[in-house]
Amino acid sequence: MNAEEKLHQLGINLPAPPPPAGAYVPVMTEEKLLFVSGQLPISEGKVIYTGKVGADLDLTQAQQAARLCLINALAAIKGHIGSLDQVRQMVRMEVFVNSASGFIEQPQVANAASQLLEALFGARGRHARLAVGVAQLPLDAAVELALIAAIG
Repeated sequence: MNAEEKLHQLGINLPAPPPPAGAYVPVMTEEKLLFVSGQLPISEGKVIYTGKVGADLDLTQAQQAARLCLINALAAIKGHIGSLDQVRQMVRMEVFVNSASGFIEQPQVANAASQLLEALFGARGRHARLAVGVAQLPLDAAVELALIAAIG
């Protein structure tokens, strides 16, 4: 079963890729690497999860935000190359968490997206990762996620 069939099996429909929120492109290809710009937890044109994790949102909500960011990143990849089946390997994921003072569970927030990648792609979904807390994110988003993937 391919990644898109697994998405369907999990009840996840990829949305149209969100438009860039600034002067950049959503995905850039260099050789066999795709660099996916930071994706926010946007649905139907609106940031769904806003505020500080650990104050305005709890860990479960932050994990849902990370999954939504990943879904948007996958939509951007599909929009750029036509099919998720062209992804050979997820290389690196970067997760930025809009963290309240004292919130230290950024890795657990990122785990929600990491686990979804592995569920969709199997061993090809395993990746290196960065998960950090930040003082603020664009549009007051709770989480932002970027990906690097190998294709071919």
